[in-house]
Amino acid sequence: MKPLSTIAAAAATVAILAAPAVSAERFYIPLGSNNAIVAIDPAEDAIVDRIDGVPAVHGLAATPDGRFLIAGSFDERQAGAMVPEKPAGMAEDEHAAHHSKDTATRGETGAPVVSTVSILDIVTGSVVRRVDVPGAVHHVSIDPAGRFAALTQPNQDAVTILDLASYAVVATFVTGPLPNYAVFSPDGQRLYVSNAGNNTVSDITADDWIVMRNVIVGESPEHVVLSADGKTLYVNNIDGGTVSVIDTASWSVDKTIEAGELLHGIDLSDDGKTIFVAVRGGDSLTAIDLQSGASKSIALSPSPYHVAAVRGLGKLYVSSGEDPKIWVVDQQTLSLIGEIEIGGKGHQMVQVSG
Repeated sequence: MKPLSTIAAAAATVAILAAPAVSAERFYIPLGSNNAIVAIDPAEDAIVDRIDGVPAVHGLAATPDGRFLIAGSFDERQAGAMVPEKPAGMAEDEHAAHHSKDTATRGETGAPVVSTVSILDIVTGSVVRRVDVPGAVHHVSIDPAGRFAALTQPNQDAVTILDLASYAVVATFVTGPLPNYAVFSPDGQRLYVSNAGNNTVSDITADDWIVMRNVIVGESPEHVVLSADGKTLYVNNIDGGTVSVIDTASWSVDKTIEAGELLHGIDLSDDGKTIFVAVRGGDSLTAIDLQSGASKSIALSPSPYHVAAVRGLGKLYVSSGEDPKIWVVDQQTLSLIGEIEIGGKGHQMVQVSG
């Protein structure tokens, strides 16, 4: 499938200067319509920094050198209009509904809609560049070489590719309805995108951004995680209550794992042998052994949401879809270590190593 359009980026003119790598391990958590990102020291499970002024930040990824965060916004506006802020007293779900797909293609004047991607210096927390892209950004993925950022845009049924050297939009293309999550292969040659609207996952070449093949999975595929060797892709089918296990070489579903009712985030253990699944419908986190199929769960209420393994420390961070907090869970025992108050709803979390 050829790209539908190649769109020039509307970018700020601030030059990006060389920056030192971040000096310590940090975990960054975007807070959606709170317009902020918090930084956690994972050794202490404590907030050590906060970056404000990042509008409706849902999608977040870090460049491989640990110098910059790429933050996508889920707020849409007409091209040339000011970046909107969530009105005081309006709940996040109400705000998201106000900027829904029903009015996403063009604004009231017929002008195309855009959202703003912010490029943040990790050391200073400052915005060094802002780039307008066509439509709201849900999740962000960066290739291992740090060349491109892939931005999923479910309101547009599209994925946009941002060149991280020039900060120009190099392609916007369709994978399927409601593209949700994206991940690059370890060699950076392929991009995998889940399409919640037609129960498929797309395999895309990362040189010309062509959809090479699709595979049918379960109902409403959203979050995905790739094995370290790139051979297996795990896809959370949130409405189907299952995880699809895809062989990336044959691009076929090897097996389907029953996980529970109304799923959301997933991640793999440090050794890649266990998958962790947030079960929102059951107010629990489930760990599934990928060899034996054995599972165990811990009750987390209310509404476990995004899941991220804290690499090297044997812990998991799990955000709540209703309360402004993170649960800290031991990967091995699945016991609750503690909670971190974060001041908002945690979305796509990213770990940055010093």
